Formats: sequence, C-alpha cells, structure tokens
Amino acid sequence: MACPPLAPPHPRPPYNTLSRDRAISKIAAKFPTLTLLASLAMLATGLRGKQDMGSILASVSTDDGDTWEEPVTVFDHNQRQGTLQFASANPVHFKPPGQDVLWCFAMRCPIVYRDSEDSQLVGAFSADGGRLWTPAELSGHYSGPLILNGAPYPTDIRGRKLFVLPAHRNTLQKDRLGSRDHFILSSTSLMEWRLEAFIPQPESGKVFLHEGNIAPGDTPGEIKIVMRTANYEDTRLTTNPPRAYSSVSKDGGHTWSAAKPEPELYNAKSKGFFGRAQNGTHIYVYNDGPAKPAPGARMALRYKTKPPGGVWSEEKTFYDAGIKNSYPTLLEVAPGDFRAVWDSGTAERERTLIHFGKFRIKQ
Repeated sequence: MACPPLAPPHPRPPYNTLSRDRAISKIAAKFPTLTLLASLAMLATGLRGKQDMGSILASVSTDDGDTWEEPVTVFDHNQRQGTLQFASANPVHFKPPGQDVLWCFAMRCPIVYRDSEDSQLVGAFSADGGRLWTPAELSGHYSGPLILNGAPYPTDIRGRKLFVLPAHRNTLQKDRLGSRDHFILSSTSLMEWRLEAFIPQPESGKVFLHEGNIAPGDTPGEIKIVMRTANYEDTRLTTNPPRAYSSVSKDGGHTWSAAKPEPELYNAKSKGFFGRAQNGTHIYVYNDGPAKPAPGARMALRYKTKPPGGVWSEEKTFYDAGIKNSYPTLLEVAPGDFRAVWDSGTAERERTLIHFGKFRIKQ
C-alpha cells in the first residue's frame, strides 16, 4: 500500500522534521510499537482480529525501516489452550539494558469477551532479533484485570534494581462497584510482577487516568508519568478542558504524587506519547482534534517539546495528511534522532495500516 504524501506542516516546524515516512503494509494495523535491537534492527507489532484484540504480529527491518520482513506471530488467537482460546491486545516492547533479549508484553482475555478491558498480563521473549518468539509463563502476583500501553522502565526502589510497568483498569465499565485506576507493577526479572503503587487521584476530583508513559522527570532522581484522560463517570466525555494529567515519583516508582492536569498538554481521550531525549528534552506527541466519535477525531498528530528547565513549546505538526492517525510510539536511536510508528488509515476509516517515520529534534 502506497504511503500518502506528507501534508504541508501547520505551523511549519523550524527545525523538527518527519522524513521518509512510509507505510508498513504487511503488518496488521492497530496499536503499533517499536524497539531498537543491538543490531539496529527494528520491530513493529500490530493487532488483527476482533474490534480491539486478536493476534500480535512482529516484523523486523534491518535497513532502518526501508523494508520489512514478513511478519511472524508472537501471540496467536487461533491457538487453543485446552478448551480455552485467547485474544491479545496492546503489545509493548522492551530491551533490558545490556542484553540482546527482546521482550514483548501484552494483555490477553478469553476470545469470547466482547472487548479486552478485562485482560491479564502475558509475555514472550526473542533471542534472535524478533524472528522467533518464546512464550514466558509469568508469575502474576497482581491478579486483577489490567490494560497496557507503556513499556517497562528500569528504576531503583529502596536500593533494589527493578522494572516498573504502567497499567490501568476499567472494571467500572461492567461492574458498578468497580474502579478506573492507574497503577504501577514492578518486577526484578521481568518474569514476576507485583503491584507496586497506585497513582493517586487528583485532589479536585476523580479522573479516568489511563495509558500512561513513564520517563525521567524534570529533576534528578525523579520519574514522571503522563496519562491519557477521560471523565471518570462517563468515558464518552473528556476532562474539562481536555488535558493530559501527570504524576511524579521521587523514590523510583514506589510512591507517586496526586495526579494533576498538564495545562499545556492537550488530550481528548486519545493515547499520546511522552518521553525524554538524551539531552533532557521532553517530547509529547498527541492528536489535537475532538474526541471520538466526533468528525475530525484522531486525524493529525501534533507535538510539543520542553528543554531542560524550560517550558513547553508551541504546538507543531508531527504528521498531517488528511487521514486518520493515532497511537504514536517514538524511539530515540541517536541523540535527537527518533524512529516512530503509529496506526493510520484513510480520511473515513481508521487503522488500515501502520506508518513508520524518522523524526529529529534540535539538540
């Protein structure tokens, strides 16, 4: 499938550019993610099957995204496990520092479920650059439902080297005594996962905090999570005004501050990307339009940057081609030099393909 041309940026970025954008047409077209391997190969995954779940596929590029190998299956919704059959969703990838093993974490639920809101954590690893995947039997000390979006983050809690994994739950959707909470899991080995913390609700009232990304914060030793939001009681509504919320931890992720709105970071119930470049610049990529299902929802992708000790920049264009785009993921491969994937579609239909692009910010 041919990649649509880039539309003229609005406003035109003075030094930040997205180049060599192309469609990864062989991969299913939902919820992509990206991982850098030691060989500089890249891996993007998508999802096919039901409305928001199915099989997880992986494809590898060894030429910096110019071509992609035939996809292989990481989690197969057609495979039965006894009398049960599972569908998977929302893959996230992680390469532990100093290792060549690549992990894929996802969420799965019985395929008969209407959606994937009540899922469990699953994992698989690859030792050959993403071409062969081995399922891992995870030890889940947190046994409740969860929804993934962000990758694990290496940290130190009370002198112990750990990985923390952001997740949330939406049990209130089907259970009037349920909740909509964002929480943090932790692990020493990526094989066992425990409940480490909850993100405290804002002091001003409850917000549906979900799909957060963790990155280094504004001060040394601080980590920060920036989260997608919606109205707590009625998820058809955004917050008022539509904003991302954030929380910080000063002890490696064991405790967190009460969530608060980010006045400069727009969010209308759509997953954004939050991260930090090697030079300390934070970046936030997001949809700027109205919330679904309004016309014009999840079309253009915009972004803002914030230098160390500075403030968020004005809104700039990440990608705008008059078609639907959402769920961006970025990966820094060199100082200020990023690779990106996001799901895309047509002017009328979302998630028909995955786009890959190269993005640079000024150092």
